[in-house]
Amino acid sequence: METMVRPSNGFLSALSADDYELIRPHLRTVDLPHDAVLAETGETLTRAYFPHRGVISLVVKLAKGEHVQVAMIGRDSLLGTLSTMGDACALNTAIVLVPGTASVMDLDRLRCAADQSGTVRTLLTRHGLAVYAQVQQTAGCNAAHPVESRLSRCLLHTHDLSGEHRLLLTQEAMAQMIGARRNSVSLVANTLQQANFIHYSRGHIQIVNLDGLRQTACECYAIVKAQYDRLLGAR
Repeated sequence: METMVRPSNGFLSALSADDYELIRPHLRTVDLPHDAVLAETGETLTRAYFPHRGVISLVVKLAKGEHVQVAMIGRDSLLGTLSTMGDACALNTAIVLVPGTASVMDLDRLRCAADQSGTVRTLLTRHGLAVYAQVQQTAGCNAAHPVESRLSRCLLHTHDLSGEHRLLLTQEAMAQMIGARRNSVSLVANTLQQANFIHYSRGHIQIVNLDGLRQTACECYAIVKAQYDRLLGAR
C-alpha cells in the first residue's frame, strides 16, 4: 500500500505500485523558474524532470542567434526520456517556458529502474516516441502552415500541458515557439484578441475561448494529441 500521494505527473501516475517504488526514494521536488535553463545542447544530461506544473520548451539554437522551439514537455511526460536509453548528451536546449514545479531525480537512478523493470523501459520508450511525434509534426507545421494556425496550436498545447488559462508569454517567446518573426506574432495575437479568443497585454495571455482556438489551429494540434493519447493513454 502506497504511503504517500504521487506527484501529479503523467509518467509517474502511470507506473505500477512496484515500479513507482523503484523511483520514489530518489525523487525530490524543485521549482521551475521562468526562463531557467535545465540543459544546454551538447551537455551531458544528469537529471530527469517530471513536471507537476509548468512547461519545458525544447529549443534548437541556430548559428545566427535564432531560437526555434521543437517540442514542449509538461505535466504529461518527462525531460530525459531518450537519455535513459543511450547517449545522455542533450540534443537541444531545455528552457522553462511556463514556471511551475517538478519532481527530479538523477538520470542514473532512472536508468537503473529501467534496467530492473521491463514495464518502466516500455513506458519510457512510449514517452520518447510521443515527444518524437511532436517534434516531427512541429517541423512540418512550421514549414507549411500560416502563423495564425501555428500560434493557436501552440497556445492550445501550452494550455494542455500546464493546465493554465493565464500564461506569461512575451512576443519573443511566442515567435520562438512557432519559428516566426515578432512583428508577425504581434499581428496575429491582435487578430486572436479581436476575435475574443484571447486577451493579451504586455506578455500576459488569458485564453478565453478554447473552441475558437481549436477552430483556428491547424490539424497538427489534433494529430499530436491523438498520438499522445494512443501512446500514453487519454490525457
